[in-house]
Amino acid sequence: MADVDVRKVSILGKDSIHCGFHLIPYIVQTVVDTLPSSTYVLVTDTNVGNLHLSAFQAEFDSRKGNARFLPYVIAPGETSKSREGKAEIEDYLLLNKCTRDTVILALGGGVIGDLVGFVAATFMRGVRFVQIPTTLLAMVDSSVGGKTAIDTPHGKNLIGAFWQPEYIFIDAAFLETLPAREFSNGMAEVIKAALRYLRYTGVSRSVLPRIAPIQPTLSSIPDLKAVSLTRVQTAAIWNETEFAALESRAAEIFAAIQTPSVNFAGRTEATRSPAQQLLLSVIAGSIGVKAHIVTIDERETGLRNLVNFGHTIGHAIEAILTPAMLHGECVAVGMILEAEVARQLGVLSQVAVGRLTRCLKAYNLPVSLSDPRITSLPAARSLSVSKLLDIMKIDKKNSGPQKKIVILSRIGATYEPKATVVADKVIAKTLSEAAKVVPGIPSKSPIRMATPGSKSISNRALLLAALGTGTCRLKNLLHSDDTQVMMNALVELQGAKFDWEDGGETLVVSGGAGALSVPREGKEIYLGNAGTAARFLTTVCTLVQAQRADQRTVITGNARMKQRPIGPLVDALRANGSSIDYLESQGCLPLSIAPAGLKGARIQLAASVSSQYVSSILLCAPYAAEPVTLELTGGQVISQPYIDMTIAMMQTFGIAVERETDPATGRPRDVYRIPKGTYRNPAEYHIESDASSATYPLAIAAITGTTCTITNIGSASLQGDARFAREVLEPMGCTVVQTATETTVTGPPVGQLRALGLVDMEPMTDAFLTASVLAAVATQPSLPERTLQDGSRQTTTRIIGIANQRVKECNRIKAMIDELAKFGVETSELDDGLEVYGRPISELKQGVSVHCYDDHRVAMAFSVLGSVIKDTIIEEKRCVEKTWPNWWDDLENKIGLEVEGVELASVHDIASASRPTEEASQASVVLIGMRGSGKTFIGELAANTLGWQFVDADAVFEEKHQTGVREFVQKNGWPAFRDAETEILQELLSQHSRGHVISLGGGIVETPKARDILKAYTQKGPVVHIVREIDDVINYLGEETARPAYGEPIIEVFKRRQPWFAECCSYEFVNYTGVLSSTGGLAEDDTKTVPTLMSVRDEVSRFFSHITGQKPNLAPNLAKGRRSYFLCLTYPDITPALPHIQEMTAGVDAIELRVDLLRSPKDFDKIGPYIPPTSYVTEQIVALRHKTALPLIFTVRTVSQGGKFPDHAEKEAFELFFTAVRLGVEYIDVEISWTEKNIQDLLARKGHSQLIASWHDWSGNMHWDGKPVEAKYRLAHGLGDIVKLVGKANELEDNFALHRFVQRVQAAPDAKPVIAINMGVEGQMSRILNSTFSPVTHPLLPSKAAPGQLSFAQIQTALHLLGQLPAKKFYLFGTPIAHSMSPTLHNTAFEALGLPHRYELMETTTVGEEIKAAITSPDFGGASVTIPFKRDIMPLLDALSEDAEAIGAVNTVIPQKREDGSLLLYGENTDWRGILHSIRRSLPQTVLKPEAALIIGAGGTSRAAIYALWKLGTKTIYLFNRTRASAETLVAAFPEVQIKLVDELGVWPNDGPAPTVIISTVPASATTLDSSATDALYLPRSLFAAPAGGVVIDMAYKPAETPLLALATNVGKNWCTVMGVEVLLEQGFHQFHLWTGRHCPKSVVSERVWKVYSMSA
Repeated sequence: MADVDVRKVSILGKDSIHCGFHLIPYIVQTVVDTLPSSTYVLVTDTNVGNLHLSAFQAEFDSRKGNARFLPYVIAPGETSKSREGKAEIEDYLLLNKCTRDTVILALGGGVIGDLVGFVAATFMRGVRFVQIPTTLLAMVDSSVGGKTAIDTPHGKNLIGAFWQPEYIFIDAAFLETLPAREFSNGMAEVIKAALRYLRYTGVSRSVLPRIAPIQPTLSSIPDLKAVSLTRVQTAAIWNETEFAALESRAAEIFAAIQTPSVNFAGRTEATRSPAQQLLLSVIAGSIGVKAHIVTIDERETGLRNLVNFGHTIGHAIEAILTPAMLHGECVAVGMILEAEVARQLGVLSQVAVGRLTRCLKAYNLPVSLSDPRITSLPAARSLSVSKLLDIMKIDKKNSGPQKKIVILSRIGATYEPKATVVADKVIAKTLSEAAKVVPGIPSKSPIRMATPGSKSISNRALLLAALGTGTCRLKNLLHSDDTQVMMNALVELQGAKFDWEDGGETLVVSGGAGALSVPREGKEIYLGNAGTAARFLTTVCTLVQAQRADQRTVITGNARMKQRPIGPLVDALRANGSSIDYLESQGCLPLSIAPAGLKGARIQLAASVSSQYVSSILLCAPYAAEPVTLELTGGQVISQPYIDMTIAMMQTFGIAVERETDPATGRPRDVYRIPKGTYRNPAEYHIESDASSATYPLAIAAITGTTCTITNIGSASLQGDARFAREVLEPMGCTVVQTATETTVTGPPVGQLRALGLVDMEPMTDAFLTASVLAAVATQPSLPERTLQDGSRQTTTRIIGIANQRVKECNRIKAMIDELAKFGVETSELDDGLEVYGRPISELKQGVSVHCYDDHRVAMAFSVLGSVIKDTIIEEKRCVEKTWPNWWDDLENKIGLEVEGVELASVHDIASASRPTEEASQASVVLIGMRGSGKTFIGELAANTLGWQFVDADAVFEEKHQTGVREFVQKNGWPAFRDAETEILQELLSQHSRGHVISLGGGIVETPKARDILKAYTQKGPVVHIVREIDDVINYLGEETARPAYGEPIIEVFKRRQPWFAECCSYEFVNYTGVLSSTGGLAEDDTKTVPTLMSVRDEVSRFFSHITGQKPNLAPNLAKGRRSYFLCLTYPDITPALPHIQEMTAGVDAIELRVDLLRSPKDFDKIGPYIPPTSYVTEQIVALRHKTALPLIFTVRTVSQGGKFPDHAEKEAFELFFTAVRLGVEYIDVEISWTEKNIQDLLARKGHSQLIASWHDWSGNMHWDGKPVEAKYRLAHGLGDIVKLVGKANELEDNFALHRFVQRVQAAPDAKPVIAINMGVEGQMSRILNSTFSPVTHPLLPSKAAPGQLSFAQIQTALHLLGQLPAKKFYLFGTPIAHSMSPTLHNTAFEALGLPHRYELMETTTVGEEIKAAITSPDFGGASVTIPFKRDIMPLLDALSEDAEAIGAVNTVIPQKREDGSLLLYGENTDWRGILHSIRRSLPQTVLKPEAALIIGAGGTSRAAIYALWKLGTKTIYLFNRTRASAETLVAAFPEVQIKLVDELGVWPNDGPAPTVIISTVPASATTLDSSATDALYLPRSLFAAPAGGVVIDMAYKPAETPLLALATNVGKNWCTVMGVEVLLEQGFHQFHLWTGRHCPKSVVSERVWKVYSMSA
């Protein structure tokens, strides 16, 4: 055997862990020599086997003697680690007659080690085994310690044993073939090992009161400091020094695996490279930590729990996200969250959390649940706090219901020598994305505290020290996102070296003297939303030295950073000779910067937007080729104190800046002279605490009447915000004491703050947000010298000098105005500030949810207001990590205000990986499209549907410029108009970013700048292209006169703009005005005519509710415990089927459009695989949309999967998928055989649509109990919202195997809906048993989509015969009811859908025992209730809907099952829905929502009519009844509705508008058209005076034409009539759906009911 050097690590008293490189010969030799056996079995997976099995085979063949060597290869992945997988290996061993002397070798990652170890532990009651881990994670974690296990549907590693391997061979050369992501995955465990330096810190008893409620047994330890684990502190156990090495040497460690070793280099010490030495040291050191813990606590009774740091939360995350996220990645997030728990408890410092975060990031590991790698996953929507806590209940560390977490006290030390019990509310607070401050008096008052280091000074100090020579120790550096971004960028530029001292309290910067390099190839410098870093580094990157002429440095950021301006700085640098390109939007990041050096000499810079531009050039100027003279232009310089700060700090680092003065006046000029030179680093630099952050605790003292002292900030501060106490708080009535280094504020009594009057906050702009929230509750008059003299109210605070705050992390002025408005605080926006009008605290609205715009200042400012306003929720609580990561902890631990976590799911919809968050759901919708496409009409309908405001950009333009668009263009020309139009666009997106529908002019896409703005906005909210046939547009524009003429043919304008519209939009809405151009063959369909307003209203409602996420149009029957179905359309052209769509879709939940089967009429004669044109697919979808509101399933089935789409046309397939997304299709079926990158791209862009990840196997060889189907399921599970697996049945048993498979996967905690069926006649049973989206056919279809497909009715019949759908009885309660249409309606529906139910009449005189018996019978399915029992039935019911309660009547009884299986009787009212739907269907196109409506009668039906009109948004409801007292009673029952009593029909109170909706609830015999009649109500012609027309409903069933309907027909222009039987049908359809969960077969039912009605009329 060749020479080999190994490093041995002891565990359980044996040197059984051997570490080295290229060890295969050594492993085999050692095993054969020391573990003699008759049989050696090596188990591996296909991935590892392909790489290493042949080498092991060759070595064993040469050394094993008479022994057998049996390799066994299994499928890779977690699915093999199961009961079935274990049994397969055991069967293999038994089949090969293995005995107790067998030695089993586990070659692979953690799955192989865990599985094979468990086999070894139980086979023949235990055989010897050897661990040979091939992944870093397995090397440092799962292979060490003897824990073996398999997974079950209930969780990971829940069944297993402790079984120690004879050897663990760590061959680091295996890592050379390991993907980089897998290596990072393992580094999470290495970092964790470095953290857990096992000395118990012996926390002093002073912290016990905070911890005791969480860990009641802690105080029982006799002497905390006596508990010591120093015996564990051997050289092998890592400490903080080792952790520091991990922090700083990431690049070297990565290099060790990225550089393949040649000729077995590394096998001996002599051939080992420094990188290999480092890697082996890292691995062996990490293993040593765990080995010593295992030695002391082999069976995990206490101490060994410490190796599970990060696991409690990490495993819960992994349970939801596996397999898409790896174990180490989930544990990395878990480590940060558990460290934050320790910080929340006051045990761990933010310094430690920051260091841990930076270290994990250095190894490309995620550190939060908002990491894009997580948020892009569909499963991420399940990461709710409640779900994570529920999963954490099943954890091996727990003691009963108590959850245990390893609590760090510092890097390298734990709080206890075991996991600590932590209360759920503490964990929940950390996990929650929102926070709530509980109002009260701070319990820590008088407060004495320091704020984190100044962000401004920290960033400047980092850059100065990095550019300087020598070593500088930075004290009190801010540990936050911003400073981390700056440090990471400087490391990428190789500009400095960073090390930590004093437990992370001191950063040691070894300066590079200005030597900077271009980052490695393809590496962009990502800056997040760090504005300071972005501005400073723009100039820094010009100083970079290039190795090649074509090299450039790219700096970029997040979506908001890409909107923040940087143009003036770039303009100045370009003018000075620097080469800088914008890669996306002009004036914003990302930038591509050439490393050409800074020329210097005279530089002119516009400094009226940001002082950071000035500081950026000042800081870099000493390294320019020539001395720099910096001249500031553009008016008043903003934030001069920050420029002064930069100059003072440059002086400290050895460069003196001279500011010119005006010789005539002696006043300083805005010209600075900076000499050439190199910064000289001081040995130590102490960073001031952040003065902006200090405003928050000081403001809390002010608003709560308590005292707060901030240390390290006083009158000598470099920061302008240090003036806040004197210049803002003192004039507001606070007592302020300020020394050079401290500031103390005592607030006046609560509610006694004074308004500020006029305050110029230009020197401290960031503090204006704090001032604004205080001003909101400042009700005392301002000081005389500050009082406004313009007649403003006494409680006015006018803040000026803060215009730059519009271009910070968000438009902060607008943010404060919008969020204060939620509290009921009035404000006014000024050109350079705002006015706030104070109100008493008691008058402010409680329970407000504050949106923070991802801005730390907004969040912290409103937490101040939350200290006095109850139930104020601060969304996006983590945005404070930018400057004060532990703000919420300090608020509780140092200030003494309780903070609670709030799960945003309880406030808004749960956020999702591939679904926008609540912010995106509220993001305004932007409409673009040709003039005349219908943007205004569609926009107003959409706004009405969403309950949002509609904004027309043209109207805003005309209001702003006080002239019409046509006149403006005639006067100023098109270019000037386009510039002004783009400016309006920017203003609208800034001022109306949420809750608006914004319609833009047709030409907005004509300029690149506007297109860039729109494209950028698609990342934040929907941009919808309104499409209309060009002929209709031309006809409209021929009549329109308000806008200027194009000056060219409209068709040419259309052709030019069409690609731009497509480029700028994220969605398309087709404004369907008739048969689309290529959809001939609709001769028998009413779609040829202009669709009714119902279809337009309903489609607008569906589309915009879906794309905004306000109400996604998804199938509710996908919920667990229900059955759902979809109809498979197999037409090449669906338009001939449109007249029959309602009949064919009866009972189903969705419609599948088989796109691969579509054929354009001109291609009908083509045979073979086919790609339908995108335009044709669009036309088919749009035509279908106007016949049904059911969700669509968009399927492109390839030839190999049983369809007609070409297998290799992936690009074309995904173009169709993205078309489906743009059209708002609800479900998209994507085959998992497509490239994962394309699927992930679709996932990221799918919005609120859902993906069905599908796999079809037509071979008949797929076994439902086999590994391949398990692997396909896991892959589909990771990609889709719904999993679809289709096989082929060869025999009946195959269906039961399928059923067992579904039951098993559905039992898992992370289960998703599964469509699982077998094709063929033999597979029909599977179609009956399948509960999720079973595909069904219909007799009217030209063919079945797949062999063995059944109709919906056939499946219901089969379910009934199998006992899965028992027959139910339904009733009508009331009297008289003999002639009711309800039995006809419902029994026809039951029959059409194949349902075994029966609807009967139960006529009784009272709601007595007969009805009670019926509704409590086991076969009771539901009941209709009519007069006179609609109120009498209510006492018998367990619960009422909100609608039924409001109306005060029940017409529908629904039996529901509680969770415990007991019966709940639920009362609903569908009368109002029948009325509402009838109105919406028939209302004239010009009436968006009725301004006025009339109800005749004041009986029970009138209640439903009032409610329907209120829901419709009707402004005024006129009510007429002969008995006024009855009408007044009705008015009193609806106090929130504007109801006006009418004394005479046709005469409207206060000359109000004539009604556009009229509803009569009185018998037809009680009305007349004869004015002389005295025994009936006269109906005058003036009822129908509304010029726009309207809809009239007569609720009377007979006669068919009542006097009211006859009058409307004869005299009512544009009036639509609705008969009572039509309303009956509509409410009955809804009633049927409530009972069965099925959509009623409307066409069949309507036809039967009308036939019966006409016979009796």
